[in-house]
Amino acid sequence: MKVCAVTGHRVLGKNFSAQKLEEALLSLIGEGADTFLCGMALGFDLACGELIAKIKGTIPVKLVACIPCADQSGGYSAKQRARYDALLAACDERVVLHEHYENGCMFERNRYMVDRCDVLLAYLASERGGTYYTVNYAKKKGKRVLFL
Repeated sequence: MKVCAVTGHRVLGKNFSAQKLEEALLSLIGEGADTFLCGMALGFDLACGELIAKIKGTIPVKLVACIPCADQSGGYSAKQRARYDALLAACDERVVLHEHYENGCMFERNRYMVDRCDVLLAYLASERGGTYYTVNYAKKKGKRVLFL
């Protein structure tokens, strides 16, 4: 089993390409990745999760929702929450770290995923924030980091 975690920004830049993301995911599957850890945040996480859910229809891979707090989608709009709920329903497993939001729970979720992955697929457009923290944590842990 080869585990891939995904991390990226909540706002996808003009340079983001769903096609390149799908190519990267399929390439990782070709290398043996069969389990994907998704942090379920808006933006890159949901884009990855939705593509993996689509791929699951033809290739046997596992999608694991790594949820920092059970009320993660509480501040989402109705449209965002519907998308989140649909992706959650497509996941094979759910890991919930906290019942309610706690300071630092997003970073804890990111460390949880890095600690359990073999490779981290990252969409990093700026050297700040949670994605930057997660990429640096993965590098410190000696994990392979693949940038989209």
